[in-house]
This record gives sequence, C-alpha cells and structure tokens, in this order.
Amino acid sequence: MKKGRQRLLWAVLPATVLLLAAWIVWGVWRSASRPAARTWQVEAGLPVRLAVLSDLHGSVFGEQNSELAALVAEQRPDLILLDGDMLNGSADSAEPLLELIGRLVEIAPVYYAWGNHELEYMDRGVSDLRAQVEALGAVVLELEYVDLTVNGAQLRLGGMYDYAFALDNYNSCDPERMKPEVWQFLTEFQDTDRYKVMLSHRPDSFVFGAASATWDVDLVISGHLHGGQVVLPLLGGVFGGDQGLFPRYVHGIYEKDRLTLAVTSGLGSQPERLPRFNNPPEVMVLDLSA
Repeated sequence: MKKGRQRLLWAVLPATVLLLAAWIVWGVWRSASRPAARTWQVEAGLPVRLAVLSDLHGSVFGEQNSELAALVAEQRPDLILLDGDMLNGSADSAEPLLELIGRLVEIAPVYYAWGNHELEYMDRGVSDLRAQVEALGAVVLELEYVDLTVNGAQLRLGGMYDYAFALDNYNSCDPERMKPEVWQFLTEFQDTDRYKVMLSHRPDSFVFGAASATWDVDLVISGHLHGGQVVLPLLGGVFGGDQGLFPRYVHGIYEKDRLTLAVTSGLGSQPERLPRFNNPPEVMVLDLSA
C-alpha cells in the first residue's frame, strides 16, 4: 500500500509542477499584454464617463500604442484622465508617451496629473515634459484645477501629487504643519458646489491620517500600486507601497469618510520591479451616472 502511494505521488507530482509553471508563465504574459477596459459605477448621478490611464511606465500596446488608443476610443469617454507614471523616470525620451497623447486628444479632452516618475524625469532635465504635453492639447494639473461642464454636469477637476496632510507625527491637516501651497490648494479646491474629482497618483495621499475626513472631495482617482503588482487567488494584491503588504486600498472603488476613492491597477510596471502577475493591464472606466 505504501509503495502504491509513492508511485502515485511520483506520477502526479511532475504534472502538478508543469501545470503550476504553465499558470505562472501565462499569468506573467497576460499581465504584460492586451489591456482590458473595466467599468466601475460611481454613485454621483452625473451623465459623465471617465477613462483613466495610469502607470503605463513606457509600455507600448500596438504600434505607437494604437491598440491602447483604440481600446480607449471604444469606451466613448467624455474625459480621458492620465493619472501619473505614464513613463519611467529613467527614460531617455518622452516620445512614446507623446505619440499616445497625440492619439488620445483626438478621442476626448485629456487631463494629466503627475506621478513620481514624471517628477523624476523632469528633475533629470531630459525635456520640458509639461510644454510637450500641452503642445499636443492636453492639460496638466499639478496643484491646479479646472471647472468643466460635461453633458450639462458641473465638475471641478484637480490634480496633485503631494500628500493631503502634514508629514508630522499625527498626519494631521493642521495648516500650521502642512505645506502652505498644498493646504491653500485644497482649501480653494473644495470651495464649490460642483462635483469635485481629484487626480492623486498615490492613494496614500488621502487614505492616511486626517485627509479623508478633512477635505471635501467627492472622488479621488489614484493608481501607483499596480493593483498590488502580484495578485494571488483569494488574497489579492501583495504589494502596497506605504500601505504595506496586502493593502486595503489597491484596486477598485472604496468609501472612506467623506470621499470615494477609485484605484486603478494601471497598465505597466517599472523595469526594476517584479513582473506583474495575474494582473492584466487595465483602462479604468468610471461611470458617474449611477
């Protein structure tokens, strides 16, 4: 009986290892090819559709990102929102990104908020990214906002990379402790009856400390975490930046205090990280009409 069990084990083990290896290879390949659109409903009562692209990290889908642009066009968005890390900070040129933006502005108005990689790229002095983006007709929002009318709906759209709280022992929103320019921007941003949407590359900027209970923002849209980079069955995304392992706010729609938070898993990954696994590239579509 014992020998029979051993023979069965040795017969099953190679097949199990092969299946596991095939699943891992497929999970990595699927996470680096063929982006998909995922639609989420946000309780806002507005006839507005947003297409959110984040964390492209220089990835290319189709010639000059034609496949990605076609996918965005199929969603018929009213606004296209680029939420940071659309190139790598180490890039020698922004040309692939600019080619994509050139395609996107023909579909719908494009608004762009910086991520950490854009800031690193510009700090290196490679090119004037803001001027290049704006020359194509897109609008950059960094501690800035615009008031829009979309299908009759009144929106205020802003963008900021900074934390929405003070980096003190309490992560407070005390104006005496916060960066003055951040406190002033958020104070002005919330002073409206319009529906308020904030592009904030890091969800960490609003989920820690007093930020979500202090600022009157209807919808914060973030990326940065790549859906946890590695997504395990039942457990979800593994890596969460400042949130640690298996983060709570990693992918999807969340309610926290005064605000709704939409976090996209994004489209790519910076080269020095582990490959994305079981984590397909995503265009997040937000329907505010629910």
